Amino acid sequence: MSLFGDGLDAAVQKAFTRPAPKSAGAQMRYLVKQLGGTKAVAQMLRISQRTVERYVKDQIRKPRPNLAARLEREVKSRWQPQIRAKARQKAATTDGIVVDVHARLGYTAPIGTTDQDRIRHLTVALPPQHAARLFDAQQQGAGDDRLRELTAEALKEVYFQDDGRRAGSLQEVQINDVIHLDFEL
Repeated sequence: MSLFGDGLDAAVQKAFTRPAPKSAGAQMRYLVKQLGGTKAVAQMLRISQRTVERYVKDQIRKPRPNLAARLEREVKSRWQPQIRAKARQKAATTDGIVVDVHARLGYTAPIGTTDQDRIRHLTVALPPQHAARLFDAQQQGAGDDRLRELTAEALKEVYFQDDGRRAGSLQEVQINDVIHLDFEL
């Protein structure tokens, strides 16, 4: 499970104008339409083509839990791509993104300063350039570790250093032991 990547996806999904299909039959019909056939959907979901056809015709209504999860994930990842792109673009150019994190935050600072990590709960509005960096890294397939580093760098600049007005000698911020993480556009 990708905590930071899933958090960014959830923030973008809040911008949807219509809800994604809920029933298994509606989800299958949507995927068949998007991928152009039952064979492609069957290969993607790792089930038989006949099973896909039966879901499309509502002959099967309740999928197994693991199939239901894969089905929902695939539908949500393809749902309203233009709305998703506009939300990302708006966050990356004008609005920025809000990060709400409850985790153990530590940092590296010069000798003589108190740099012991501790659990903090921060809600910080990040400017558009940080949102752009996060979304660009996610689009390029960056892993959760890289997204965690980018979020930590953004918190360092915006929260700890207050855009260069304090803690100029702070070198690195680390996010560990995440209890809660939420992104909001």
